[in-house]
Amino acid sequence: MIARRVVVHGQVQGVFFRASCRRAAQEAGVAGWVRNRPDGTVEALFEGPHDGVRQMVEWAHHGPPHACVDRVDVTDEPPTGTSGFAVTG
Repeated sequence: MIARRVVVHGQVQGVFFRASCRRAAQEAGVAGWVRNRPDGTVEALFEGPHDGVRQMVEWAHHGPPHACVDRVDVTDEPPTGTSGFAVTG
């Protein structure tokens, strides 16, 4: 199990990024959460098998169809054993 925190910059709020992220994470078998930040970015934590987390980090680089991703900051995090995938904020 691994965990990665991503902060996605660009036109990523108001384009169904969080709902699409939750759906993609569930399909990839990844746990964690996604939320809007006050600065207009979207932050997410992906935790699970290496392949699933890698798939979600790659997904974050383009997001849903109406998103325009400029940059994704990726940070390694220690896995905590979280389950499910939540949309917050």
